[in-house]
Amino acid sequence: MLKFDNVSFSYSRRRGPVIKDFSFDIEPGGVYGLLGKNGVGKSTLLYLMAGALTPSRGEVLYLGVNTRLRLPSTLSDMFIVPEEFVLPTISIRDFVRVNSVFYPDFSSDDMRRHLDVFGMDEGVNLGELSMGQKKKALMSFALACNTPLVIMDEPTNGLDIPGKDAFRRFIAGGMRDDRTFVISTHQVRDMDQMLDHIIIMDDARILLNAGISEIGRRFKFTLTDSPAVISSALYASPSIGGTAVVLPNKDGRETEIDVEMLFNLATERPYIVQSVFSDYKTQIDNGCQ
Repeated sequence: MLKFDNVSFSYSRRRGPVIKDFSFDIEPGGVYGLLGKNGVGKSTLLYLMAGALTPSRGEVLYLGVNTRLRLPSTLSDMFIVPEEFVLPTISIRDFVRVNSVFYPDFSSDDMRRHLDVFGMDEGVNLGELSMGQKKKALMSFALACNTPLVIMDEPTNGLDIPGKDAFRRFIAGGMRDDRTFVISTHQVRDMDQMLDHIIIMDDARILLNAGISEIGRRFKFTLTDSPAVISSALYASPSIGGTAVVLPNKDGRETEIDVEMLFNLATERPYIVQSVFSDYKTQIDNGCQ
C-alpha cells in the first residue's frame, strides 16, 4: 500500500538528517503504531507519507504513485490529522459541507456516529471548542471520509482520560479490513492493545519494524520476583507487584506484549532488538520456522 524506498530527509544542509535511509512497507489493513520520543522525526515521516514534504533522497509510493506528486486520486485516498492545526470558526455541519466534497466515499451517517462516540453535536461552532474537542471533531471527519489510509499525529495529545478512552473506542469502531491507520505517539500507553504492527524510531533510524505476532514470538513480557530471572532478562524495570522483565521467548509461542517495555528495550538497548530480529530473519530465510 505504502512504500518507503531508501528515503532520507533533512530540513537544511547545516542540520543532520531527520530521517536516513528508511526503507519499509505498510500493508493494507490494521493499525500501525509509529512510536518514538519527542523530536525524533515522527511528524516528518508522516508528512512524507502524505506528500507534504519532499525526500532529500529516495521516494515514497502510495499504490505505486509518488506521494509528492499530490495527485487528486492519491489525496482523496488518504487523510492526515496533524498534531497542531487551525480550524475555521464555523459549525461542524458547515465544515463538513465545505470539505466532504473532496472525498467521494464520505458518509454523513458515519460522521454522526463518530461524533456520538465523543459526545459531540454537528451544530457546535468549531471556534468555541478547546483544542482537544477540535481534535475529536477533525478525527471524526477523517474517519467519515472513509479513506483507505488514515494518518494521525499524536492524536491523544490534548485529550483527558475519558477522551483517551473514547479515542480507543473510536478507532476500534472505525477499523475494517481495507483501512489502514498509521498513528504516531510518544505516549506509548495510550496505544496499548490497539496495534497490529509497531515501528519504533530514534536518532534518524528505525529501531524496530515488526508485527505484533512476530514480536510476541521473539520476546516474553512478565512480572517476576526471581533474582535469577531478573539477572538474565534482556530488560528489567521495577513495577507494582514485582519487576517487569523482557525475556527471550525460547519456545516461539506468541505471548502478550507490553508495548511500554518493548519501547524501553528498543530505545535503550537497540542492539538487543536488532540481534534478536536478525536471528529471526535468518531462521525464516532458512525455513526453520
